[in-house]
Amino acid sequence: MAAVRDAGSHNGSMSDRLLPLFPLAVVLLPRNFLPLHIFEDRYKLMIGAAIDSGTEFGVVRAGKDGIARVGCTASIERVLQRYDDGRLDILTIGRRRFVIQSLDQEKEYLRAEVDYFDDDEAIDAPGDLRVRAVRVWADLQGEQEEEPDSNDPLLSFQLAQRLDDLEFRQLLLMSRSEADRLRRIIQFAPDYVEQQRHAAHMKEIAPKNGHGPLPVKGKEV
Repeated sequence: MAAVRDAGSHNGSMSDRLLPLFPLAVVLLPRNFLPLHIFEDRYKLMIGAAIDSGTEFGVVRAGKDGIARVGCTASIERVLQRYDDGRLDILTIGRRRFVIQSLDQEKEYLRAEVDYFDDDEAIDAPGDLRVRAVRVWADLQGEQEEEPDSNDPLLSFQLAQRLDDLEFRQLLLMSRSEADRLRRIIQFAPDYVEQQRHAAHMKEIAPKNGHGPLPVKGKEV
């Protein structure tokens, strides 16, 4: 998290370039789906404008120290439900990564001047790295789903859809190398899978007032 300077007043052309921000306790990644329930008036206004204009808004991780400087835009795939009081259920998908340069607080909701970025590398990640990452993905899924395309140039973001560790997701979001992201997933996955298995086991025995042992690496408890 980092403080970002205020943008101050803007003329009309600058205002048109400002990206509406939705600070949340999540990290959205490109091509990842994110369902949202919109209930605050300021975000009803923001999302309503995005629906009407077909434009994106920015999702940034919010924490006790403020908001992250790196985020991801979201576009609205579908409006799932509209409520009589103006609340909305929507399904969004991650699009473009950005770095916040300045903040604007002239509207009810936060906006920012941002710089968009892609990966620095023009060369695809090695094929063997992609194959290893897809194998790791199978362990992350539990029950089998359709296997992702290992030739996808942004395979890492597909594989990370199921990962809920916010710190790790933020690292992936900030990385500008597909090979780097795949290596991180391969290194991160074994301990993560073990932690998930242990958490599921503890949830199962908790109603029985059982005491679960610490997980043993490579084995189910």
